[in-house]
Amino acid sequence: MLPEDWIEHRRPSDRELVGWLRPQGEGFVAVDRLGRDVTGVVDWTDGEEALEERGLRWLADLWQLTLDEGRTLRVVLVEVSPERVVVKLDDFGAVGVGTRSWTLPFPAPATLQPYAGDRGVIDGLR
Repeated sequence: MLPEDWIEHRRPSDRELVGWLRPQGEGFVAVDRLGRDVTGVVDWTDGEEALEERGLRWLADLWQLTLDEGRTLRVVLVEVSPERVVVKLDDFGAVGVGTRSWTLPFPAPATLQPYAGDRGVIDGLR
């Protein structure tokens, strides 16, 4: 659940939510859509600039999810909201193919990371 003191920041061009500014001490910490810190404590303007520079494109990248038993799977993000983060096994864009999905808490846990394998290898992680 989204903390009450987080202040949403939307891109001026299209009003799309790109993250939040979290008050901390005399400044703010920029927080991305996964609920992760983008900056340390900065002033308001630097926080906004960091979020706009980061944008949303990174959400469409490949991700990896490490399961409790230690296996790591290649996944894509399906839903990102302050209530939850949903990922599914990478199906390589197949239409109509059912794949396994996982519902994660928000902020996203450390078990979800940007994909570290070879993007050209179909099953590069175990």
